[in-house]
Amino acid sequence: MSTHPPTDVLVLGGAGVDTIVPVPELPLPYADSYMIDSGIRTRAGQTGDFVALGLAALGLRTHHLDLLGDDPEGDLVRALHCEHGIALTALPQPAGTKRAVNLVGPDGRRLSLYDTSRTRPGDRFPPELLRMLAGASRHVHVTITQPCAEALPVLTSPGVGLSTDLHDWDGENPYHEPFAHAADVVFLSAAKLPDPERTMRRIAGRGRAEVVVATAGAEGAYLLAGGELTRVPAAEPPAPVVDSNGAGDAFAAAFLYGRLTGEPPETCARYGAVAGAHACTVPASRAESIGRAELLERAAPGGESRP
Repeated sequence: MSTHPPTDVLVLGGAGVDTIVPVPELPLPYADSYMIDSGIRTRAGQTGDFVALGLAALGLRTHHLDLLGDDPEGDLVRALHCEHGIALTALPQPAGTKRAVNLVGPDGRRLSLYDTSRTRPGDRFPPELLRMLAGASRHVHVTITQPCAEALPVLTSPGVGLSTDLHDWDGENPYHEPFAHAADVVFLSAAKLPDPERTMRRIAGRGRAEVVVATAGAEGAYLLAGGELTRVPAAEPPAPVVDSNGAGDAFAAAFLYGRLTGEPPETCARYGAVAGAHACTVPASRAESIGRAELLERAAPGGESRP
């Protein structure tokens, strides 16, 4: 009889819906109106959804837990998980499903407008449910959406491995610090960090992080593991870049795949770079993740040069 938990990764939080608006340039100059010929589309998929999709596409047994509204947006999120065979525990959220508007420029850059009204101060995940789901998982990935901060003390007690993504943290906002200090693996963007190495070493020094990764877009990523900082080169996108939305989530999912299959941090980061590059070639209106066979092929030596 197998002694492995029934779930590889529990993804906590980050379920929602985005409305994608292609714009002629970013920043968008003021005008009374713009004609959007390529269409405005609403689809399920925020950070937790994309991490869950990425993990499932790589063959990991994935369970997603969050609060969802009884609304059309919540139905889109439920349908997305059903379509991809991802287990979803959706607790009721009277304030409604989280949603955002993403302005996407021709070069793939994006500007996200998050609706923060879809949470309530008293929102919580039931501790008993958290312990049960975490205990049935090999790993927990915690997004920084509410109410995940309140869940951290419960999740750190059973000794399950934790990861988180701080996104574009500036290294100072105190909201992110509990996540940074509780996780074994910390992802973040270098976009707002004047000195990425300093912030990464501070995360490792003050918390329990064994690995810290700061992604830097086309410049690759910084990897801090075992006290040593290395640069991870960016992977060559397999097609034209159309949208950077979800690239960081794809990176995290592929990195965790490598970690859970026993690969060293350098290989995990290579997986992340390949998956992130793939995500940049997927239009924002689609929810599509790289599969395991393609990831391993493109991450192999010389894999990116193959047709």
